[in-house]
Amino acid sequence: MDQDVIPTLIKQINQQNLSDNLFYLAKNPLPYRKLNYTVPGHSKNSLYETDDFIQAKLESWEYKVEKEGSKVQAYGLDISKPKSQQYAPPSPDSPWYTAYDLYAKKKGDVSPDEIIMVISHKDSQSWVNSPGAYDNAVGVVANIEIARILKDYQSQHSIWFVFCNEEHTPWTSVSIAKNAKTRGDNFIAILNLDALAGKSKEEETTGAKTNVTLYTTPEGEKIADLCSEVNSFYKIGLTQRKYKRKAPGDDDGSFIKAGYPMAVANFGSYPYADPKYHDEGDIPERVNIQNLRMTTQLILAIILKIDMGGIE
Repeated sequence: MDQDVIPTLIKQINQQNLSDNLFYLAKNPLPYRKLNYTVPGHSKNSLYETDDFIQAKLESWEYKVEKEGSKVQAYGLDISKPKSQQYAPPSPDSPWYTAYDLYAKKKGDVSPDEIIMVISHKDSQSWVNSPGAYDNAVGVVANIEIARILKDYQSQHSIWFVFCNEEHTPWTSVSIAKNAKTRGDNFIAILNLDALAGKSKEEETTGAKTNVTLYTTPEGEKIADLCSEVNSFYKIGLTQRKYKRKAPGDDDGSFIKAGYPMAVANFGSYPYADPKYHDEGDIPERVNIQNLRMTTQLILAIILKIDMGGIE
């Protein structure tokens, strides 16, 4: 397939879609996305309502959505810690919930057994009433928008859009990775979208449009380098950099630990510098939607580049 499809498709990323979906999931009608909160007058907890919203979007584009349940608990609260680190182990009598991971799988035409995964955690903090706009409604809406753009794209490899849960315990990406390894799933790239466009107040003031690709392994560094190449070649305009972790972390780390080294994460900054991280003030009005659009374009371009040419 001609590589020139990339400029055409990344232009289709719709900033208004990103904004509308962000405000839906982090303000109205869903102020939070957690198992231990139900909007007054609603019949389901707000994370289940989030699942319904994502599933409806994907099914409207004729994706078949699979749901996989895991038993989790809400974190406890430890106010003796700094604000961003106040999560604590659940109390012994904390209730157990079933958290669902959502999968939408696009089958490849040439190498269907080789999979590109795009994963985002969809829950907000279970221990505090935070809208979780940057953490991680932005990753969810980017994943949804990419799925929309690719609905009619004839991919060579299979592409999985996965929505997991990280702000309850245990993280469900751990079971996703272990189950994939047991099945023998062959991932050629795993892209974790988390806190896209989130950065320091100083960077926001300067108007910087940022993205950091975090990697742990040599395989991951190749994807990180590809992010820089794609950003430059397609003139996306991000200040793009890479950062090597000392050890696997976040949802991409769950896959690295399970034996999938080709996993990276994308954040707006690293070390993560958003002053409202894990805070009630992480509201959608603060999100730099232009930066989010540009980062979503980058992720889409990376998916297409890997699908058409692989990772050298």
